[in-house]
Amino acid sequence: MNNLADSTETFDFWELAKSRRSIRRYQDRPIDGALLEKLLAAAIWAPSAHNRQPWRFCVVTTPATKQALSAHMADYWRSDLGADGADPAFIERRITISHARLMGAAALILAAVSMEEMDVYPDTRRSQAEWTMAVQSVALACQNLMLAAHAYGLGTCWMCAPLFVPQLVRTVLTLPDHWQPQALITVGYPAEEKTKERAPLASRVLWR
Repeated sequence: MNNLADSTETFDFWELAKSRRSIRRYQDRPIDGALLEKLLAAAIWAPSAHNRQPWRFCVVTTPATKQALSAHMADYWRSDLGADGADPAFIERRITISHARLMGAAALILAAVSMEEMDVYPDTRRSQAEWTMAVQSVALACQNLMLAAHAYGLGTCWMCAPLFVPQLVRTVLTLPDHWQPQALITVGYPAEEKTKERAPLASRVLWR
């Protein structure tokens, strides 16, 4: 049997997987709509619980919508951090950085989960498991999307802000009520290069 580590396909996979980074600064350059569709096509080929494909995506490219989303989320974040007793200058710095990341990206992809087609149970234990399975499915789709973006020379960054203000996100983006926002993925042509390391594999794995 041939050693898979020696194959070109496997080498390309490792280069892709190990070189992907969270990119937060982007070039002022639009992304063709057909390319964005390719990223979404890659996303929907991820595995999903019961093959129900509970992922939903909203693509934001218009500056006005990005501005509205950023401004409204900032209002909530400012209020929450203020209630935590954070220094006002620190709060404004964080909000300014977040706003620049959202506005600087050529596109924002809102990833949401829908339970419409998932199984329904009468008890909390199984209902919670079904919810978790749906969320995991959306995360798998997003990983496909982010790897595809990297393969096409784009950068991405996963932002969890929608988890804290789901109704606000639904309102600003006029999403259906059953779409439950999970993440915002910024997408654009990178304006930075980053290197990162990983903890040793042995520190994260048990063999039994």
